[in-house]
Amino acid sequence: MNAVQHYFPELDAGQRAQFAQLDAEFRAWNAKVNVISRQDIENLEVRHVLHSLAIAKVFQFKPGARLLDLGTGGGFPGIPLAILLPEVQFTLIDGTGKKITVVREVAQALGLKNVTARHCRAEDLKMAHSFDFVVSRAVAPLDKLLGWSQRLLKKKQIHAYPNGLIALKGGKIQPEIAALPGDGSSYTELFPISSFYDDPWFEEKWVVYVQG
Repeated sequence: MNAVQHYFPELDAGQRAQFAQLDAEFRAWNAKVNVISRQDIENLEVRHVLHSLAIAKVFQFKPGARLLDLGTGGGFPGIPLAILLPEVQFTLIDGTGKKITVVREVAQALGLKNVTARHCRAEDLKMAHSFDFVVSRAVAPLDKLLGWSQRLLKKKQIHAYPNGLIALKGGKIQPEIAALPGDGSSYTELFPISSFYDDPWFEEKWVVYVQG
């Protein structure tokens, strides 16, 4: 995990060990349950782990903050963020049971006490007004993500940014922003990931914030 250590030099020895173990765990599980495409497993660090951590380059979360990873798949962005931010509580949900099984096993193997994994869809999650932010990666268009997220967000604000949706997106994002409720007038901010990672894969990759 050399790239992770390069961009996050503040990691302590325990976190560095967890990231190294994360790599080994996902490679072992991916051989049994295809949570990451076979050809992409060799790009695990940059395209999955480092990509997930881009959220933490933009947002600072207070100790005790609660984040929902909606449609986590094999655990991204939730598991890398949970390693980086041990004082933040993460709930990871996905509608595919075998993926949540992998998430639970990996989180347990890494000793992540701040991760809860649930096998459910966002619309079935009975945790209204429970989260400060909803995070998501490669799940659905922004308007759908926002629709699923809004009832799950806390009313009380404790962060610099109001509670809302934080999505990792790629490519041409403007049509998705224009499709948000209010004829595109929903408050959004775009943060180009290439501004803090120099790998060319991150060109036209974004952290997108939408106020809930």
